[in-house]
Amino acid sequence: MITTPYGHKVYAMAAEYPSAAALYEAAKRVRDAGFRRWDVFSPFPIHGMDEAMGLGKSWLSSWVLFGGISGLLTAIIVEFGPSAFLYPLDVHGKPKGFFTVPAFFPIMFELTVLFAAFSAFFAWQIMNRLPRWNHPLFNWERFSRVTNDGFFLAIEARDPRFTKLQSACAMLVFGDGMCIRHFRFTEWTKRWG
Repeated sequence: MITTPYGHKVYAMAAEYPSAAALYEAAKRVRDAGFRRWDVFSPFPIHGMDEAMGLGKSWLSSWVLFGGISGLLTAIIVEFGPSAFLYPLDVHGKPKGFFTVPAFFPIMFELTVLFAAFSAFFAWQIMNRLPRWNHPLFNWERFSRVTNDGFFLAIEARDPRFTKLQSACAMLVFGDGMCIRHFRFTEWTKRWG
């Protein structure tokens, strides 16, 4: 891992861009340069940025499907198990077993939605490595502008192609990078990040 002259581990090198268009173009060029571990930060979603970054389809929908199917199967087992097999009751000649499905639809629907929602939330948290109490980029004074009017691109040091010179060139040559800085891990980041 690359270190600073003071011996601190470098987390990333980041650049600030003047506009969303400049950030979009820089993202396309950084992707084409072969970097894999990098991200963009902007105050609003930029149309087409997923394609510019080379991101594929998210796996979140498959986790939501898994959660929904798990909820449906749980409802089927919890409802049909006791009523059809464990404690079958003949109540005024009404059907029992699998003929009572209409009465069970609300519970099946509710558990399907509940399990899908929980799986979506927890999969989203895990996929985004959240909760993250502190991020090394938060130590950069200019990065506070990302919620207002700042556009940033950061290449992480764990990228196989990362070198200080190569990353700086990628940000300057491939875009209008105005302010470039590298970030180090702090004790807080190592403990909680």
